[in-house]
Amino acid sequence: MAKLRKRVNKAGVSWQIDYYDPEGKRKMKCFALKKDAEAYLGKVTAAKKEGRYHDVFDVKKESQTIFNELARLYVENFGFQRAFNTSKRYLLAVVQDHFGDRRLSEITYLDLETYRNRRKATPANGSKQRTDASVNREMALISHMLSKAVEWGMLETSPFKKGKRLMFKENNHRLRFLTEAEVAALLTASDDLKAHSPYLRPLVETALLTGMRRGELLALKWEQIRNGFIYLEAGMVKSGKGRQIPINDRLAEVFKEVRRGNQLKSEFVFCDSQGRRFYAVKRSFASACRRAGVEDFRFHDLRHTFASRLVMRGASLKAVQELLGHADMKMTMRYAHLSHEHLRDSVNLLNDLPSGKELVNKPQKSQKASNPKVANLL
Repeated sequence: MAKLRKRVNKAGVSWQIDYYDPEGKRKMKCFALKKDAEAYLGKVTAAKKEGRYHDVFDVKKESQTIFNELARLYVENFGFQRAFNTSKRYLLAVVQDHFGDRRLSEITYLDLETYRNRRKATPANGSKQRTDASVNREMALISHMLSKAVEWGMLETSPFKKGKRLMFKENNHRLRFLTEAEVAALLTASDDLKAHSPYLRPLVETALLTGMRRGELLALKWEQIRNGFIYLEAGMVKSGKGRQIPINDRLAEVFKEVRRGNQLKSEFVFCDSQGRRFYAVKRSFASACRRAGVEDFRFHDLRHTFASRLVMRGASLKAVQELLGHADMKMTMRYAHLSHEHLRDSVNLLNDLPSGKELVNKPQKSQKASNPKVANLL
C-alpha cells in the first residue's frame, strides 16, 4: 500500500511516496511540495485499482496484458474464418481455461511444454487417448496467438522461440481407400438409410466422383454448378486456390436426382427438408460404414478413394493434383505407387541408351594395319 511521509533534513522539508509497483519492486519518489506528493499518491492508488499500470509505473504493455485480452482481440480479428466456429472456437475455450488470467510476459517455454504434455496425457472424449494431431492443433493456436501479440505490441518475443519445436511429429501418410466391392457396399448401405438420411447416398457418391472435401461439399451451392463444371472459388477451399471440377455423366444424374428431391428449397445442394444446409454428417456416415462392413474409414478417405481410382486407371499425377486442388505436388505423390504406367513411363526414358549391339557387326581394323611400323617388321 502506498504511503506518504514527511522528510526533514539539512536541505529542508520534502515529501516522499513509498509504494510497490505491479512487479513487486519497492519504489520511492520525493516531492518538494505536499500537494504534488498527494496528487501523485492519488494517481498511484487509482492506477493500481483500475489496472492502468503503464500510466504511472513505467511498466511495458506486455507486462500487464493478460491472455484473455489477447483472446478477445484474436476473436475480433480472426472470428470470421471458415474454420473458426467449427474448431477454433472450441480450442480457444480450452486454451483460455488454462492461460486466461496469466500475463503474456509470464508465460514461459516451460509453461508451454508442460501444457502440451498434460494435454497429451489427458484422455479425450470417451476415454480415448488424445492424439498427437489434437494436441498440435491447440499448440498451433497458442503459437499463432502469441505471434500476433508480438505484432500487436503486447509481447516482445514469443516463448515458442526460446526452445525446440513443441509440436509432436504426426503420421500424415495414412492412405485408406475403398475397393470396388467396398464402394458398392457403402453406396448400398447409404441407400438403406434413405428414410432417415436421404442426402447421404448422393453426398457420398458426389465425394467419390469429385474428390471434394467434406466442407466443400456441405457448402456447395447450385450457382457453383454450371457449364459442366463445379466452380470452387479461392475463398471456399482450404488451399486458398480456386479450381474447377468437371462433371461426368453419372454425377450429372446425381445432381438431377438431388434437384428433383429438394425441389430447389435451398441455395445449397445438400440440405434438409426445410432447406437448411448440413454442417456435419459424422453419425449418418458412421452408420453406413458399419452397415456396409467398412472398417477404419473416415469421410475424408472418400477423397483418397477418388484419387486412387483415377491413378490406377491411368490418370496423370498432374491431373490428379489439379482436381484435388493440392498446392504442392508432394501431397499428390502419395498416390504415385499406385500407377504402373507412371513407373513404365519412367523406365522408358532409358530406351535410347546405347546397347552395344551397334558395335557387333562393325568391321574391326587389324592391329597390323593400325601400326605401320609393326606391319613392316613382320
